[in-house]
Amino acid sequence: MMNSFVKWALILFVLVSIILNIVLIGIHTSRAPKCSTQRVHPLKRKHDERSLVFADLSRQEYLQVQQFMLKQKDLDISTNQITKPWGNFLFLIDLSLPKKADVLAYLDGKSAKPDREATVVVFHGAKGYVKEYVVGPLPDPTYHRDVTIERYNMELPITARTVTIGEYDLLFKYVGEVFSKLGKLMKESFDVDQNKKVNAFEQMPRGIRSGDRNTWISYFRDMSGMYIHPVGFELLINHESVNASEWKVERLLYNGQYFDTVDELKEKYETGSIKKIVYKETPDYGSLKPRHKPLQIGPQLFNAEGKRYSISNNHVLYLDWSFAFGLSSVTGLRVFDVRFKSDRIIYELSVQEAMSVYGSVTPGMILTKFLDASIGIGRFAHELVRGVDCPHEATYVDTYRYIDVSVPVRYMNSICVFEHNMGQPLRRHFADFFSNSYGGMVNSALVFRTITAIGNYDYMWDFIFYQSGSVEAKVHATGYISSSYLVDGSLKYGHQVAENVLGNIHTHFINFKVDLDVLGVNNFFQTKDMEYVNVSLPWMPDHYAMVPQLVEKQLKTEQEAALRYDTKTPRYLHIASNKTNRWGHHRSYRLQVFSFTGDHLPESQAEERAMSWARYKVAITKHKDLEQFSSSLYNQNNIWNPAVDFSKYIEDNENIEDEDLIAWVTTGFLHIPHSEDIPNTVTVGNGGGVLLRPHNYFDEDPSIHSADSVYIDPGSEDSCENNRMACLAQETCSPVLEPLTYNGFDGVMKFEDRV
Repeated sequence: MMNSFVKWALILFVLVSIILNIVLIGIHTSRAPKCSTQRVHPLKRKHDERSLVFADLSRQEYLQVQQFMLKQKDLDISTNQITKPWGNFLFLIDLSLPKKADVLAYLDGKSAKPDREATVVVFHGAKGYVKEYVVGPLPDPTYHRDVTIERYNMELPITARTVTIGEYDLLFKYVGEVFSKLGKLMKESFDVDQNKKVNAFEQMPRGIRSGDRNTWISYFRDMSGMYIHPVGFELLINHESVNASEWKVERLLYNGQYFDTVDELKEKYETGSIKKIVYKETPDYGSLKPRHKPLQIGPQLFNAEGKRYSISNNHVLYLDWSFAFGLSSVTGLRVFDVRFKSDRIIYELSVQEAMSVYGSVTPGMILTKFLDASIGIGRFAHELVRGVDCPHEATYVDTYRYIDVSVPVRYMNSICVFEHNMGQPLRRHFADFFSNSYGGMVNSALVFRTITAIGNYDYMWDFIFYQSGSVEAKVHATGYISSSYLVDGSLKYGHQVAENVLGNIHTHFINFKVDLDVLGVNNFFQTKDMEYVNVSLPWMPDHYAMVPQLVEKQLKTEQEAALRYDTKTPRYLHIASNKTNRWGHHRSYRLQVFSFTGDHLPESQAEERAMSWARYKVAITKHKDLEQFSSSLYNQNNIWNPAVDFSKYIEDNENIEDEDLIAWVTTGFLHIPHSEDIPNTVTVGNGGGVLLRPHNYFDEDPSIHSADSVYIDPGSEDSCENNRMACLAQETCSPVLEPLTYNGFDGVMKFEDRV
């Protein structure tokens, strides 16, 4: 009986389980993602291979240029992977952009494609100078031409070169010899021995006058986020000579005390005549490892009906937009030939420079002024992390670069492109007076992004294309702050953020080049603002009121249009065309700058000329092919006699009426580090940018023609006719979505009910 009971109980259990599973499968099926065929979004135009005129060099082109230059016997370039300072080293190969007039003629079908050329930088250590060459035509180069004087109006001394991997290798070996003489101090103060080390971080510029190559090197614990673990030890090394045997230590700083020689420090340490640093373990407060196990994933981007943009080679199509793109090893992200509804709006929008000036009482930071283009901004665009740096469903693009290497290097997924819901409507209105209706449009925009990790700081560069015809260029900073060891007087230069650690006050200045072509290249610069005027009331002439009035001005020369940060800037800045819209107003694009910069370095300082672009919130110059960049690869290491002094672009004070105009825009923020910068700085609030907005360019807002527009009136709440969102849950391949409901009209008091 017992066996029979168990038998039937098991059979019943199995039947119930089967029925329950069928029910659950049915429920799950009804709630599972609906994956009917995704609609293919039709492109409004075709990809244009003429965009390749702006394309970065391919791997094959890099190799062709490299091999061509190595064969030039007069240049005597070394083939070693790690070249020493006294050798002749092929440091950089990058695209050389053709002249703008030639490119425009080609893009507009009026002439043949310009020759494709490369810029090559060679450090001639054996001869004591740096040279830039143009090599072409690609793909099979036949010539190299020295363009150094043409581009910079000066020779470039070898001391202006970027520190190479080969020079760093020699520096680290040299420092190792210094450390070996201070074995007892290094062990007792910093726990350094054959198995443990400290990490180096350099001060720049390298000295106080042209020709100097004297670098203060600060040392940090070999821990996560080393930049916030200073140990209190710094060395001043003279490595001006290309012969490493002539290098020497000129000064040392230990626990706030200066010493002239290694032997002096060693003797005073061992006799106990100085205040010693005693090593002790510190927590790994710089680690970015999660401190709690994540329980669930956050919101994700989902392309409900497929991607609405397309990428072919270096050309992007998105709704009414199209543009070409590139990534310079020196300056970073850039786009060209930006068109909206087939009209060219922008010829070039590019990053130019990122600069920081630091304050400190210790030498490793007291002189520091970082000019990142001299290291290479685009050089440090590494692979982006899917789902963190960019949405999981973004499109990722590989890039190749040749800078301080022996072969071109591929950087996978170093650019991402995605359409993004910006989190607020682009426009909307709810009508609740005489009639009820709702009209709105989601703010979906295309984001073009890369992130560069230059030493301690990570910069996120975004170019954003809106359906209203606007383009935004912006940057956000994250990464680690630079810090110094806390000594007497330190708190004048920042806040303490950890034990014996000062977060040093510093500025962030970012420069963008904006080459707007508003209905052609013949434009002018216009400003608009307001002022209050005392107006007699027409119906009561003896009564007056202060009324805001429009004030318009046209600035006619480069010096007039160089708008300094230390003066009041008009609120509306326009690159305008002489052509008018339907209402008779000049069609223009407005430059709207978002910036929280600190004060610029005083012009009395010798180093200021290397960063003179930062004087200006916006500076307008006449286009010249030889005024292509606001900074240079050489400004950092010859900061006192810079290869590019931007202020000279303005000194000639050329006419800017009815000319091809360039806007140089400076943005950024002042950073006073605080405890919340530990472990590292968040992007929130740390950035700036410029928004390029149509202003009387169109006769109406162009986004009104977007298929993303939504319109609801009473009775049509669930209709798809003017609201694709209403049918999203029923028609698309998507996660489980609740049916759209809208009850906004319920209980709304009509205007006639209120009177």
